Amino acid sequence: GNAGAALGRGRRGGCGLHVGWIGRHLRFSAGRRRRAGTRRGRLQRCRRLAGLRLPREGAEALLRLASADSTVFTEAHIIYIPKDTGETFVERLRAAAPAILHVSPSYAASLPRLRRILSDAHMGLQVYLAGTEGLVGQAMLEATNAGIPHSAIQTEHRGSVARRMQCVHCKGITEDVMIDPFVCSHCGLTLFVRDHYSRRLAAFQGVCIDAEEPGNIPTPVELYK
Repeated sequence: GNAGAALGRGRRGGCGLHVGWIGRHLRFSAGRRRRAGTRRGRLQRCRRLAGLRLPREGAEALLRLASADSTVFTEAHIIYIPKDTGETFVERLRAAAPAILHVSPSYAASLPRLRRILSDAHMGLQVYLAGTEGLVGQAMLEATNAGIPHSAIQTEHRGSVARRMQCVHCKGITEDVMIDPFVCSHCGLTLFVRDHYSRRLAAFQGVCIDAEEPGNIPTPVELYK
């Protein structure tokens, strides 16, 4: 899906973010909407921004902010990852007049820019992440590795509910897991999808489901059904 985030400095003190890294905040979009609350009011006070944009839903969230405050992206650096939506939201994001709009083909390709933005961040930066669990988790890991405390990071889940899974046996990562159990893409073991989430790895954990009774594997079911 699409993804996005925005970074920047606010005026004085911190600024709230809704999508992307905004003001002294970082925002990232990619997944189902989670909580909004009063962040919009704080976000609208932010003026210096820099960002990374995730899937379609993430782009729409940033555009929603722009429709509420036409100046919100005046000093923003937006990194947009369209994925399956192609050029659908590019021109609309450009029309929102951010200081910089960078369209990236993938999260991996956007990492050098994201890390540079985070390394140049000033004290008081706030991070807002919106998007799929996998993208939000990876962006949060980068932010915390750069020294940004969890108290300065807000998240909003938008889009797919697919999970980023790590096999506890071979340590391989399987992206976009939608069924439980699933087959590890690295070692081939059938893994049970645990709810344990590792911030250090930005992934959920998968454990061999038939370790005690080889071959006794239940029928896979879709997550959250």
